[in-house]
Amino acid sequence: MTSPSSPSSPPSLRYDALHALPVRSALPALRSALDGAGVAVLVAPPGTGKTTLVPLVLAGLLDEDAPVRRVVVAEPRRIAARAAARRMAWLLGEKVGERVGYTVRGERVVGPRTRVEVVTTGVLLQRLQRDQELNGVDAVMLDEVHERHLDADTVAAFLWDVREALRPELKLVAASATTDSEAWASLLGGAPVVEAEGVSYPVDVVWAPPARPVRPPHGMRVDPALLTHVASVVRRALAERDGDVLCFLPGVGEIARVAGQLGALGDVDVLQVHGRAPAAVQDAVLAAGARRRVVLATAVAESSLTVPGVRVVVDAGLAREPRVDHARGLSALTTVRASRAAGTQRAGRAGREAPGVVYRCWEEAEDGRLARFPSPEIKVADLTAFALQVACWGAPDASGLALLDAPPGGAMAAARSALAAVGAVDGDSGRATARGGRLAGLGLHPRLGRALVDAAPVVGAQRAAEVVALLSEEPPREYGDDLGGALRSARRGRDAYAGRWAREVRRLARLVSGSAPSARETTHPPTRNAALDDPAGGTGGGVGRGTGGSTGAGVDGGRSSSSSSSSSSSSSSDDHVVGTVAALAFPERVARRLGGSLLMVSGTRADVSDGSALRDAEWVAVAVADRPVGAGHARVRLGAVVDEETARRAAAPLLHEGDEVAWADGELVARHVTRLGAVELAVRPLKNPAPGLVRDALLEGLRREGLGLLRWSKDAVALRERLAFLRRHVGEPWPDVSDDALHARVNEWLEPELSAARRRADLGRIDAGEALKRLLPWAGGQAARLDELAPERLAVPSGSRVRLDYSDPEQPVLAVKLQEMFGLRETPRVAGVPVLVHLLSPAGRPAAVTADLASFWGDGYRSVRADLRGRYPKHPWPEDPAAAEPTRHTNARLRR
Repeated sequence: MTSPSSPSSPPSLRYDALHALPVRSALPALRSALDGAGVAVLVAPPGTGKTTLVPLVLAGLLDEDAPVRRVVVAEPRRIAARAAARRMAWLLGEKVGERVGYTVRGERVVGPRTRVEVVTTGVLLQRLQRDQELNGVDAVMLDEVHERHLDADTVAAFLWDVREALRPELKLVAASATTDSEAWASLLGGAPVVEAEGVSYPVDVVWAPPARPVRPPHGMRVDPALLTHVASVVRRALAERDGDVLCFLPGVGEIARVAGQLGALGDVDVLQVHGRAPAAVQDAVLAAGARRRVVLATAVAESSLTVPGVRVVVDAGLAREPRVDHARGLSALTTVRASRAAGTQRAGRAGREAPGVVYRCWEEAEDGRLARFPSPEIKVADLTAFALQVACWGAPDASGLALLDAPPGGAMAAARSALAAVGAVDGDSGRATARGGRLAGLGLHPRLGRALVDAAPVVGAQRAAEVVALLSEEPPREYGDDLGGALRSARRGRDAYAGRWAREVRRLARLVSGSAPSARETTHPPTRNAALDDPAGGTGGGVGRGTGGSTGAGVDGGRSSSSSSSSSSSSSSDDHVVGTVAALAFPERVARRLGGSLLMVSGTRADVSDGSALRDAEWVAVAVADRPVGAGHARVRLGAVVDEETARRAAAPLLHEGDEVAWADGELVARHVTRLGAVELAVRPLKNPAPGLVRDALLEGLRREGLGLLRWSKDAVALRERLAFLRRHVGEPWPDVSDDALHARVNEWLEPELSAARRRADLGRIDAGEALKRLLPWAGGQAARLDELAPERLAVPSGSRVRLDYSDPEQPVLAVKLQEMFGLRETPRVAGVPVLVHLLSPAGRPAAVTADLASFWGDGYRSVRADLRGRYPKHPWPEDPAAAEPTRHTNARLRR
């Protein structure tokens, strides 16, 4: 960096601020790594200047003797991208859009002199799909890679592909705020690791758990008692410590609730920082203020933003991560306990400028049980958008891509199925179709892209864009759960959300109508235009998994007027349009009212809130849903009223008509059914169902209620127990006769009786014992040895043949009167297994149990003889039973 005294140095540079950034010490090593390997992993704590100083150095903007390069910096969040660009421009003494600019979804601020462009990872992902070589770009810096966002992981994999195959001269820096660098270095071909020392001050930890237990987070719900406690800890921190307070909360709703509970704090300003915060609020947070501040923030302030003046951190200990509920076909953010790594990052914010303190709102004992790192999104998120991106890249199964974690096979299979259903990928090869390429270029989740593309010809590009823009960023809760009402609220344009929505509508309308500017339109003066070349700040929000439907929808194809003249559109027309678009986006979530709740075509049940405009609707297209704590049904958070015709068209692949025979309430039920997935549309009784359907239903009954539906005689039960014993102790070729095994081999042992059965009563007439004999090993001749290896009865010394009990497959039981075993010195064996002998009194009651007769005659018999001979004097009780004659009779009979 040129020194301040150099006559050639630009006088507008903020030298004091530049020289104060600790990352300066790592710049020589970073330059050396990039000159050599071309790639590097930069590890620098928050606040060291890695996000702002390093790109300026790479671009040659701080030294007039250095070659000027074009650098792209990728940030995981829009708020961080804007903040980084503003900070770099300030360091250069310029306005944003001159030599430093930024591009996020719906907003591009660049100019002809721009050399450093800060973008979101989603924007860079879209740019790579259009221009794999990144023509004109000399270096890319991926910031905050430790956060493991899915877009960031994907961009890193694609960039490594570009370096390996197309542009080995492209410089690549993976920047992280943590020391988790070895995996990234290995992934990037053994990249050098450059570490910058941060200037940090000691941070004291104060454990401040709630006085009473609070309920753990579930879904999006956070116990209000915890939020009340967090507000009280903020007040305590203000009273006990100096400096600004930074409070970490999981989401926008929790920030608003804590802000409301804090109320007016006198000479303290309360600021709310999150991705939806107005630019003016973001600017106020990132600049030191004259008044003391409480900054309520989401995880965006962990490492992406540096908030000056903070001496105190209050950590609620929660975070939001994406999750997919595959059982219900729902996908959304969910609240989880923050990881230990996140806790460390948050606490460090209190020690950036001076000694500080962190108040942790949980027990110290809980800290060691927290996860070490946050879950990588690729492991837990909906992968539909990811699967489309890799398919468009030419790697449908993601194999061969440089990913730290491979995508789960089940989630990828579900994603490919969803993409094939909407025609985005070829069902056989998994490669992207032309339609898939178009959907990927929209910068939306494929579901929403499908809805936009298919609805635009029917309802008009403007109206389709309006609804999709609502679905791409969930509207505020005060808009209500009715999508039609939310649309009208957004059109009124009275809040920050409505402004973002309007910009996104313009972008989407231009994209779907084919008039979006090309990627080369980047040499204009600085602009703020919602419809310029880069379409997204991400590849889509957390929408659920499922299949798509057909494109038809019976609505007026007229184009809607803009929001300024939206009053000319009737509410009923709006409702019809939003229902059409929502049903196209979420065909498997189209639901019909049934029994007091909604049944989605996917089979998931859902409820709507009391007083909702959706309460009495017969059909609803559910856009957003979650599952409340302890509830068996999902809860509709955003939906649209539709009619049956729209439902049928949107979910056409799920429409089926045919004969159905099912096991219900313990009997066969045969019907002819027209159904939309799990939703029955029309039903009539079926008199003569096909035998195959009947057989399958009877099998289902056997699975549900068990093989006890068959006739099990005493001999049949005994045969099954004998076979189980042989399977246990001899093994093959004796068959497994457990329930699971018998169900698996039903074709071998229960035919033709099962095929002849027509109702439940017929099952009860099937002799299970005769059927089981079909499984005996007849082919090898072993079946003939059944009575030898596992005899029904065993001959005892008295001459009696006593039945063996095989109910315990470990060891057969022989229950026999004690006198009948006299003279037998060794325990009988069956298939090499000693039987368990239950020796009975003359009255047939148990007197002793042994598996070792010799030991019993020598030791145990004496006590039995002393106990029983007084009660049964007519029976023989010899002193040496091992040498006595066995008998079934009394002494009197013996004397005869």
